[in-house]
Amino acid sequence: MLPQKVFVANRGAIARRVIAACDRLGIQSVAIFSEADAGAPYLAEASQALPLAGNAAAETYLNQPALLAALKASGADAVHPGYGFLAENADFAEAVVAAGAIYIGPNPHWLRALGDKVAARGLAAAHDFPVFPGSDLVESVEAALQAAQAVGYPLMLKPAAGGGGIGMRVVTDADALEKVFNQSSEQARRSFGDGAIYLERWLKDPRHIEFQLLGDQHGTVHHLYERDCSLQRRHQKIVEETPAPNVAAESLLELAERAATWAQEIGYDNVGTLETLRTQDNQFGFLEMNTRIQVEHGVTELVTGVDLVAKQIELATGAKIGEMPPRDGFAIEVRVYAEHSITQLPSTGRLAVFRPPKMHAVRVDTGYREGQWVSPFYDPLLAKVIGCGRTREQAIGRVLVALKAFTIQGVHSNIPVLMGILQDAEFLAGQIDTGFLPRYLARASDTAN
Repeated sequence: MLPQKVFVANRGAIARRVIAACDRLGIQSVAIFSEADAGAPYLAEASQALPLAGNAAAETYLNQPALLAALKASGADAVHPGYGFLAENADFAEAVVAAGAIYIGPNPHWLRALGDKVAARGLAAAHDFPVFPGSDLVESVEAALQAAQAVGYPLMLKPAAGGGGIGMRVVTDADALEKVFNQSSEQARRSFGDGAIYLERWLKDPRHIEFQLLGDQHGTVHHLYERDCSLQRRHQKIVEETPAPNVAAESLLELAERAATWAQEIGYDNVGTLETLRTQDNQFGFLEMNTRIQVEHGVTELVTGVDLVAKQIELATGAKIGEMPPRDGFAIEVRVYAEHSITQLPSTGRLAVFRPPKMHAVRVDTGYREGQWVSPFYDPLLAKVIGCGRTREQAIGRVLVALKAFTIQGVHSNIPVLMGILQDAEFLAGQIDTGFLPRYLARASDTAN
């Protein structure tokens, strides 16, 4: 049985997306908002809206006591965590269940088991999913230096409990490792409440390819193909697409099926995404398993017709997954950030003009409206523009036209950079990897000069 009222423990575009899915399912929704988010459009779209005192994430969207108190006051019988904030926090999920509400996501056991990146790597390796060299948790500089001898340089320091590129550092030798270890650990502690670090072999300009998975509580897991998320800045994705260009479809399908088999063998029971890296010689390796909805979920939705957020809700209440449809067409998403194009630093201010395009075969997900303030307290993502088409070129063209029609005044945005990427010869040829953006920016700078 579906829940009667869903408490949305998040903000911005994903809060609006969850509220829309609840509306389609005939479920009431509860939005929460910090003082900085008081003008958000989704507050009027929800069945109920409750304020949180303060602005900083630690006192609002990461404040578990405040969220649980609001949950109780709302009378909601389910919680959707969205992405970011507490979306993969096992303690929060267990507290939700203890409060008598349904947690819309996998069993909290999987948040704990797979949220630990080192444990997740071990679980993947134990089930014969390929894994690149890495270490166990390292709790000191001395332990990191010792582990690095086995992993080999260059390597990457990665927070065990985090994501989004926060706290990640690439080091080429022992001196560099010794200099940045404490910085990486402290940043992870501030962002995720856990400073644990592990080491992983650094790969030069790999492809970042992930596989959308859906599991039910009856032992079945299916995949919904792959997404290529290789275009990144500071290890954070800015362009995503499906199918992945210039990779053999047969190898991608085989790996998608292996990912689904792995998740089924371990008993995974909701929506999740298995992320991999692909080397330039076509070797794939496990990166992590995200136990939540992804920012880029709309890319998959446009080519399959599956409402992944609605599926999360249904699967969390015991529904069987059923058959999944084939992929049809191409889709691409770009993330529009409030940031300076050259420095890539966040831009804040009032959205004096904010007019997303309304076009055929283009979807815009946003949690903002004209007149609202873009504050310094949260991620500067303004909107996601997603286009689809019968060909990759058509999907790219539709997103490009949409970006040209997207009017934003009051803050800077990265739209000029995104438009340049979509028209770049290397991108159009599908020659993409995680080193693409620096190469593109260098070419753009040379052209400007």
